Amino acid sequence: MRPVFADPKTDFVFKRLFGSEPRIHLLLALLNDLLETDAQHQIVSVQILPPELKPSVQEAKLSIVDVRCTDAQGTTYVIEMQILPVEGFDKRVVYNACKSYTGQLRGGEEYPQLDDVVAVSICDFELWPRASGSAVPLLSRWKMRETHSGSEGMGHIQYVFLELPKYDPTQDPRTEVERWAYFFREASELEGVPRVLKGTVMGKALEEARTAGFTLAEWEAYERDRIALQDARGALTMAHRLGLERGRREGRAEGEAKGRAEGEARGKAEAVLAVLVARGLEVTEEQREHILSATSATVLEGWLRQAISATSTDDLFS
Repeated sequence: MRPVFADPKTDFVFKRLFGSEPRIHLLLALLNDLLETDAQHQIVSVQILPPELKPSVQEAKLSIVDVRCTDAQGTTYVIEMQILPVEGFDKRVVYNACKSYTGQLRGGEEYPQLDDVVAVSICDFELWPRASGSAVPLLSRWKMRETHSGSEGMGHIQYVFLELPKYDPTQDPRTEVERWAYFFREASELEGVPRVLKGTVMGKALEEARTAGFTLAEWEAYERDRIALQDARGALTMAHRLGLERGRREGRAEGEAKGRAEGEARGKAEAVLAVLVARGLEVTEEQREHILSATSATVLEGWLRQAISATSTDDLFS
């Protein structure tokens, strides 16, 4: 039985709501609310970038929508949705934003022609966990600041993060940002448009996410996305468990931190192989040895994410 509303955090639904020309008004509202723009800096138009103009990054499939926004300052904005807390996520966001900034230069163009870039990330995890004592709020904005004087400058690349788990579900949303967090977190569990979203742009977005309006092909695409997300979560959980188990065994045997680190890396490598085998992908002996010999946690995490959707084992190393 279909739920009333589809989960807007899945790739298919997010693109349907915020990455299609007929629903540009939803993207404009989302960006203006998350960027907290005033009347002079309201985003008035958005161009969804074609594939050839998007930044060429290894993990581009994690960037669901890339857009060029126009405001009174001529600023360029990048928006992406990230679902899983992958290792090195903050570094990937910085890399992606920098690629978007430098990628504007074409042959013969000058540096003054570069527009600013603001990377907007909607995270279904805590990037700065409250349990660690972090005071970073639900919506955070980051830009460069001079250390001694506190003066702001060099704002050519800025970052905005919405950490969905930091929304307090025990209280009704009071601000536009809280309403967006409520929408992303709760949409797939709702039976109807709640009072707190009626008459708002979030309520309109919820109506667009009604599964009753999906064609059979759209429903099947949505289901594939949900399954892929579940597989991704399961693969990361398995990698963590295998890594910890092997790390404990080898750490106890060797009595050294180095042994634990090597054991955890081996566990993650075995998780990569397990995902490939479970998906029916052929793994040559050479590829198997290459995966098992890897010692970088970052590399192994990247291979694990790619293994979830790769069409062949060669995709991991391309």
